[in-house]
Amino acid sequence: MSKRLSPRLQHNVTEDAYCETHLEPARLFCDVDQITLCSKCCQSQEHKHHMVCRIQEAAENYRKLFQEILNTSREKLEAAKSILTDERERMAMIQEEEQNFKKMIESEYSMRLRLLNEECEQNLQRQQECVSDLNLREALQNQVINLATELEEVFQEMLQRLGHVGRENMKKLKESEARVSKQICSLRKLIVELERKCGEGALALLKCLDLEIRPPELREMNFWYEEVTQSMNAKYSLERSKSLLLEHLEPAHITDLSLCHIRGLSSMFRVLQRHLTLDPETAHPCLALSEDLRTMRLRHGQQEGAGNPERLDFSAMVLAAESFTSGRHYWEVDVEKATRWQVGIYHGSADTTGSTARASGEKVLLTGSVMGTEWTLWVFPPLKRLFLEKKLDTVGVFLDYEHGQISFYNVTEMSLIYNFSHCAFQGALRPVFSLCIPNGDASPDSLTISPQRGPSCDAAVSP
Repeated sequence: MSKRLSPRLQHNVTEDAYCETHLEPARLFCDVDQITLCSKCCQSQEHKHHMVCRIQEAAENYRKLFQEILNTSREKLEAAKSILTDERERMAMIQEEEQNFKKMIESEYSMRLRLLNEECEQNLQRQQECVSDLNLREALQNQVINLATELEEVFQEMLQRLGHVGRENMKKLKESEARVSKQICSLRKLIVELERKCGEGALALLKCLDLEIRPPELREMNFWYEEVTQSMNAKYSLERSKSLLLEHLEPAHITDLSLCHIRGLSSMFRVLQRHLTLDPETAHPCLALSEDLRTMRLRHGQQEGAGNPERLDFSAMVLAAESFTSGRHYWEVDVEKATRWQVGIYHGSADTTGSTARASGEKVLLTGSVMGTEWTLWVFPPLKRLFLEKKLDTVGVFLDYEHGQISFYNVTEMSLIYNFSHCAFQGALRPVFSLCIPNGDASPDSLTISPQRGPSCDAAVSP
């Protein structure tokens, strides 16, 4: 049997690789047993069916494999560093987002409480005109208190749920940070080891241990030999390196806070719902409006008269004929037949210069986009992506001018999508509607302002 290589072996094969059994140079390498062999060892029954090649050839083969793993390790290290940076940024972002959603919940609660009190006052006034029973009046007042208490409990529960989701998200991100940091440490160690191996000579790269170097008292303990030689040979190093690279590395999966839906719509919305029509003077040339001025569609050819100074030429947009300078207003838009749409409010002159919109602060928008079976939802400003489980069919828009609030609702699911509060409204605000300009393809997209509904006799609040 040939001599196993000691850690002190250098590049000279003829001097250092020597078979003590047959007293010949060991210039061959058995890939199965990871040992050097002489020509006679190679012909023995033990190695007859093993894969054997010259030491230099074996070393170069392993060197190429180590170099490939080294390159992959460097790429994975950079990817891990990027994930770690993202996880730390997300920690800061979710804290900020949690505060934003908390303000949104509190703003929605304040708005609904104002509407509830106003509705209850109107109900009391109507009752007082025809009911003189003091006990009945007191019962109505108690009902108002109970409804307000119920509303507060619902929103307190929402805040608690938001806090719970926030804590769970932070826990997942911290665990991910620790896991990725550990991976980065392991990858750095692996890269150092692989760089060292790739720079070693043939025998050092194939590094094996001589069976005879074991302490005498352990020579009969085969497990010692197997354990140590495995930890030193090239094949084991290669497999260990590969196993580390196979470890899956991905960012933490956290719950988007926009999924913490605020359920229910105020019945006052029906009282506040406005009759809106589209203003043909502001319609983009690629839009066709219905006779009742409530539906907009994309036309095949552009309409004449695109030079009208009131026309919104920067997008397939159109303004409502109505405008608001005070008060509270609500309207609904059917977006089921639109693949790309925008609804919101617009402030300022519709006059444009060129093909781009004016200042970004002039619009508050909710944007939806459908691509095949996938769809996305955005609010602006600033541009922020939202997550909903189902595609939107009908969007409700509520504007409170004095309190600087605009809210978007999923009418079908009766839930808040997003709201903007503490807006500094000045001058006239006009509802705005948009379909994305098509790229030469015929599109059946359409968007319709829902008809005004009459006042409802429903309960004052639907938590």
